[in-house]
Amino acid sequence: MLVAGESGAPAGRNGAPAYRLVILDFDGTLADTFPWFTRVLPAVADRYGFRRPAPDEVEALRALDARGVMRRLGVPGWKLPLIARHMHGLAARDAADLAPFAGIPALLARLRDGGIALALVSSNREDVVRRVLGPSSAGLIGTYACGTSVFGKARRFRAVVRGSGLRPSDVLCLGDELRDHAAATQAGLAFGAVTWGYTRAPALAAAGPAHLFSTPEAVAAALLPEAARAA
Repeated sequence: MLVAGESGAPAGRNGAPAYRLVILDFDGTLADTFPWFTRVLPAVADRYGFRRPAPDEVEALRALDARGVMRRLGVPGWKLPLIARHMHGLAARDAADLAPFAGIPALLARLRDGGIALALVSSNREDVVRRVLGPSSAGLIGTYACGTSVFGKARRFRAVVRGSGLRPSDVLCLGDELRDHAAATQAGLAFGAVTWGYTRAPALAAAGPAHLFSTPEAVAAALLPEAARAA
């Protein structure tokens, strides 16, 4: 695992980036949606009959994977599609209150300018993603695969890679959750974990991602050749 700040860019051919495509997650990776999530979760729990997390329990939940959170709160698996659909409707309602993390618009622009194509795979709706990112940042992403089921990302990752015509070794998945890492592994892709989202850094590090990033700036520093980083 490469920890951001401890090494330079991965070795590429003829000064090119080692990865030619980055597949992005949205919630917790590009968009700062965790505060919104914790705000709406109690009412969602009441609506769908699972346990509200206690205020002092939230940090412990951030060390678990999605299935662990479901077990802890008593979320039946058969209700998950209903809950996800409802949450996406709430996100659409509240999209004006959501925003990208600081540094994300600049990161997307730098990756594209540095010759790295961008795709996005998310369970969220494409219209919500585009509204939150804004037209400039959203327009930098060449492929959208939205509406993915909570545990269906591996299949979407494979489809995006097939559509790109690239080798799996040319692709990096960037996300903030353990289920993102599991999906990338299932799809045979490298995973870069970001520590500013839903899952806490120690839990992400313990999973053994290829990269562990603490800031958006660290992503650009690790993925772009030196000339592109300095541009």
